[in-house]
Amino acid sequence: MRADPLPAPTERRLTMTKTRSPWAALLALCLGFFMILLDTTIVSIAIPAMLTELRAGLTAVVWVTSVYLLTYAVPMLLTGRLGDRFGPKRVFLAGLAVFTLASLWCGLAGSIEQLIAARAVQGLGAALMTPQTLAFITHLFPPDRRGQAMGAWGGVAGLATITGPLLGGVLVDHLGWEWIFFVNVPIGVLAVALTLWLVPDWQPRHAHRFDVPGVLLSAAGLGLLVFGIQNGQHYDWGPVLGPVTVPHLIIAGVVLLVVFVLRQRVAAEPLTPLRLFTNRTFAAGTFTSMTVGFAMTAMFIPLVVYLQSAKGLSPTMAGLVTTPMCLMQGLVAPFVGKLSDRLPARYPLVFGLLALAGGLAWTAVWAGAGTSPWTLMIPLVLCGVGIGSIFGPMSNATMGAAPRELTGSASGVYNTVRQVGGVLGSASVGVLLSASVTSSVAQRASEAAAALPAQERQPFVDAVAGSVSGGGEFGFDAAPHAALPPGTEGLVQQVLHSGLSDAAGVSILLPAGVLLAGVVAALFMRSPRVARGTAAAVGAPGHDLEAAAQRRG
Repeated sequence: MRADPLPAPTERRLTMTKTRSPWAALLALCLGFFMILLDTTIVSIAIPAMLTELRAGLTAVVWVTSVYLLTYAVPMLLTGRLGDRFGPKRVFLAGLAVFTLASLWCGLAGSIEQLIAARAVQGLGAALMTPQTLAFITHLFPPDRRGQAMGAWGGVAGLATITGPLLGGVLVDHLGWEWIFFVNVPIGVLAVALTLWLVPDWQPRHAHRFDVPGVLLSAAGLGLLVFGIQNGQHYDWGPVLGPVTVPHLIIAGVVLLVVFVLRQRVAAEPLTPLRLFTNRTFAAGTFTSMTVGFAMTAMFIPLVVYLQSAKGLSPTMAGLVTTPMCLMQGLVAPFVGKLSDRLPARYPLVFGLLALAGGLAWTAVWAGAGTSPWTLMIPLVLCGVGIGSIFGPMSNATMGAAPRELTGSASGVYNTVRQVGGVLGSASVGVLLSASVTSSVAQRASEAAAALPAQERQPFVDAVAGSVSGGGEFGFDAAPHAALPPGTEGLVQQVLHSGLSDAAGVSILLPAGVLLAGVVAALFMRSPRVARGTAAAVGAPGHDLEAAAQRRG
């Protein structure tokens, strides 16, 4: 008598992985994923060059980053479901092609308007690709090997995020800002070829329908929320169009998202199945990912300001300061990922969050006006250990808690929340940095003025205050002010650099504090612990064991 066949999705996956190594497929997927995350940080280094060569204002150039984050974060709930419907390989390849062609368009853009449009298309390609990567890892690797795979994926995620400033500095200094986009083209072509060759065309057997009202509500709600948060500072949190203000947009976005959640409760085929959040591991892991996204975005803004504006390093030299962090996280991530196959994920995850928070706090303390910037390599090594310990265990436990038929949706939710966290981090640290620069420079100016003759003290303080509000690259104008008392130009430079250093140190503490909230959430996470021998004995990727572990979690 012939034995009953395995369920179709599992049977097909086993057939594919007998002929292709899942690690080779992961290499192809990670190559595309590396490009996506690299472009979230590499552009900030090129802002001064874009300002000059494209003859654009700072607000317009900031849109180069804002529009990418907007079109990246908003569609991911939908693109995650597209993978469930049409197969993750097809959606991933479509996104990879869009991203690569849009990168070429970005490099060829002759005006700031063309560049903004190209970046919007590039963000859409990234949104198509990102959820499919985690979905594929869940399908390609059994639970007892998934932690190691997630560790490799996490290593790529961390490496791309912190490599951006260094690589961007080298490209801008030696080839021009266009090459931060041109570099994606050969990588994208290689990734397409490797994906076609190595990644199995796994087709889910879940014919999900699309919740059209849910798609519209989520897109409108997330779009308004992300736009308002990301660009609030550029509009001074005031009017955007006529009587419509930034707070109005944010409130409208929140209201639409509440309506979206209510819609998901009654929809026959919800875009975001709310039962995902009944599992405390998925809920806690998703919240933790938001705090990590917040911290990974927020930490670099004050750090770049400190290294380049306060300490006068070139983009390349500023990137070199972060090199030990980059190397350390790359060394730690695969080891921690493998360890998370044997230990509950919350242990290495909590360690990583605390290490990153501690490294940032250490950096904040050392980021003084009289400190050599190269000494920051020491606390940044601790940050690298933390980053390398976070992504693999966090993704492994969170995605492992999602039902297999909802892998694409779960990946979309997980990545969307992380991106929204990044938007929150960028906006929050920008507001804090701006306020801190004003107060720190004012305090330093008052202290420096005490050494001047009485009649020159107030004019000096007023002139420095005018420099701070002068609207320069980071919210101040380092050029000597016309009203300065004679012979005090050098003192102004000292005051500005000291104030910037103080403000950067205070601002770096913000992501460190947010990570502590992630620590609390991570303590509620559980992860399935599957013995290798047991999984091998049943001759399958541990699907039944995984389901049982999810029920226990």
